[in-house]
Amino acid sequence: MKTRYFVLAAVFLAAAHAQNAPTKTLKVLTAAEIDPSRLLPPPPADGSESQRKELKEVERLVETRSKERFAQAKWDNEHEDPTAFAATLGPTFNLQKLPATAKLLAAVMNDQSMAASAAKTYFHRRSPVAAAGDAASNYQAWSCDEGVKKPADRPLRSYPSGHATMGYSVGIILAALIPEKSQAILARAGDYAYSREVCGDHYHSDVEASHALGSALGMMLLNDASLKPQIEAARAELRAAGLTMQ
Repeated sequence: MKTRYFVLAAVFLAAAHAQNAPTKTLKVLTAAEIDPSRLLPPPPADGSESQRKELKEVERLVETRSKERFAQAKWDNEHEDPTAFAATLGPTFNLQKLPATAKLLAAVMNDQSMAASAAKTYFHRRSPVAAAGDAASNYQAWSCDEGVKKPADRPLRSYPSGHATMGYSVGIILAALIPEKSQAILARAGDYAYSREVCGDHYHSDVEASHALGSALGMMLLNDASLKPQIEAARAELRAAGLTMQ
């Protein structure tokens, strides 16, 4: 058991170092609860039939995506936060005017970010463009980032997608808080996650892992006793703002 926690500590420290950011701490969940070895299966190995099929699908998406869908994917790439759901929820969903909701979502954002980063470090997967090698001569097309890194310079952090994990975890929370729009919120989470594939930055299995991880994190957070007061405060605030009747 001690060995497991030493491993987890090393994963979290490496994740923080990889992001060039100060070491963060979990606000609600525990290290054991976000242990990537317990929550996710390994991704397809480089060179496996599954990986080769996935890579061909990424290549197809990069080559056939429309300008409009690529523009949406770029916007999604630049908004790795709850504003990704603003268009779905309408102008009343303004976190500057919803402090209780903002406080709750800040805790969600913190813990889901740490969980995704730990999983990226643990699984250590190459991005599609890095695995493609010479086939990706136009490597600039394989990303929604402005400063596109060369394939060899990209960190081994493809699995799972951080953006998609955020979308699914925050989506689960918002769907519980605003049940009248739960289907639209969850559909938006799925479309937001798909943007990572449209960008060419992630495999489909990266996004599916995010679906599993983000949903699990969202449900754990919703059922965490220490977070119940914040959840109820956010629900009351959203009700007062006319965003939900429940």
